[in-house]
Amino acid sequence: MIDRILEPEYMDTPEEASDYDRMDHSTVNRLFVEDFLKIWNARGPILDIGTGTAQIPIEFCRQSQKGEIIAIDAAQHMLTLAAENVKRAGLEHRIHLQRIDAKRMPYPDRSFSAIMSNSIIHHIPEPESVFAEITRLLAPQGVLLVRDLLRPDSTAEIARLVELYAAGATSHQRQLFWNSLHAALTLAEVQEMVVRLGHSAEEVQQTSDRHWTWVKVSR
Repeated sequence: MIDRILEPEYMDTPEEASDYDRMDHSTVNRLFVEDFLKIWNARGPILDIGTGTAQIPIEFCRQSQKGEIIAIDAAQHMLTLAAENVKRAGLEHRIHLQRIDAKRMPYPDRSFSAIMSNSIIHHIPEPESVFAEITRLLAPQGVLLVRDLLRPDSTAEIARLVELYAAGATSHQRQLFWNSLHAALTLAEVQEMVVRLGHSAEEVQQTSDRHWTWVKVSR
């Protein structure tokens, strides 16, 4: 197993934000939202942690005619592009952007009945801090969907995944994907963290050749 090599926690230059926004995440985003809608309880605002340029909230609004989203990110340049994307989509009334650090969120305990997060955990040096915040904020009978990249067991496998999923990307975008895979967690690491926070290891599963997913549905 290769070691985790951290990448910068914040992608917060105009160039990084723009490069990220131009990458084709459409299939991954569509599948993420479809999975979220399968468990969503349609109660209260949804918290989207690490929204980036708001691609997930926008895709959610395409697939669902109801629901509002509080979409947070710590990177100002990401949020600047997010605001442009939300305005262009005409969704300012449903998507509310806030600059907030996911490790220290200012919301009261148990304040969200629905939380989602896609591809933010691998950016966090101590990801258990975000898992702890998610645990604190999830209301009773709440639903949760967190998905992120899965660290491969070799650099050869990283190279295979980059070639398979980023063959048409720019060299910088390919490097970003490589770095993200190297910074990701293993399935066992995620399971160990959520268990320490009082959850079941079975809630976290590998869901593709490059993703793990944490699903919690409290009824």
